[in-house]
Amino acid sequence: MSLIRTLAMLAAFAAALPATAQTPATNWPAAPVAMVVPFAAGGPMDTIGRILAPRLGELLGQQVVIENVGGAGGMTGTARVAKAAPDGYQVVLGNIGTHAQNQTLYKHPLYDAAGDFAPVALIAETPLVLIARADFPADDLPAFMAYARANQAAMQFGSGGAGSATHIACALLNAAIGINPTHIPYRGGAPAMQDLMGKRIDYLCLDTPLAMPQIESRTVKAIAILTRGRSPRLPALASAHEQGLTDFEASNWCGFFLPKGTPEPIVRRLHDAAVGAMDTAAVQEKLQQIGATVVAPDRRSPDYLQSFVAREIARWAAPIRASGVSMD
Repeated sequence: MSLIRTLAMLAAFAAALPATAQTPATNWPAAPVAMVVPFAAGGPMDTIGRILAPRLGELLGQQVVIENVGGAGGMTGTARVAKAAPDGYQVVLGNIGTHAQNQTLYKHPLYDAAGDFAPVALIAETPLVLIARADFPADDLPAFMAYARANQAAMQFGSGGAGSATHIACALLNAAIGINPTHIPYRGGAPAMQDLMGKRIDYLCLDTPLAMPQIESRTVKAIAILTRGRSPRLPALASAHEQGLTDFEASNWCGFFLPKGTPEPIVRRLHDAAVGAMDTAAVQEKLQQIGATVVAPDRRSPDYLQSFVAREIARWAAPIRASGVSMD
């Protein structure tokens, strides 16, 4: 058999192989990648996702398309990615609610946050802030607590959805204060903010990316940053710890997760692109403008995110159980 004929036969055989036999992981991505944001458009996670997506697409050489899949405190969209084919074409921007708190909050979570995903990279952290309607009759946390204790039966607080990080933050705050007002869940933080601005609810515990513009325009009233220290973007706003609610802390974080079983080369490629996006000056500037902080380099590896999720699940289990908040 001639060399030319042999080479032709080998080429024909390779062309006939199924796509999976041609090591697709080494060619990933060969098509657009869906970034599932498991919350409504306009919310804080959606905002962060849309800041990251264009630069991420540039680095990957394929468009990164945002898909908002809300419901069940973020579990609906997150579960979709957990059950997706492990081929790298669906990635979820998970957060403290989807990958930590809901594992205790829900009696029957839709997935195992620590076991059903291939962690990619921890991205950013955002403090939560207690905000009230603009005409709320209290300007600081001690006055807020006194008013709420006296008027809780008539008060309503909102959230970005039952079981969301914003719901848990306010539920734990209510338990710490000793009040039980009515909870009004919305389909995302943006519609909850609209009703707070319209004075149809009394307060929210919201991520700073969504709260900042309204705080600065004074269409809502900032009561306390819900962390031990102050936020660099809201330096004049005293923390809950400073205002007497010692050791209370509520912040959010987000990170990228692929389905379990995704090939390591794909995980590594997406991780490298995520880090490249995080280190892009324009991306960092936009995140800082909305009150989000990019995590330090030593906290970005897949292994770190895996152990971080396990620690966060354990950290939130006790206070959630103590609060008595539970979801079916």
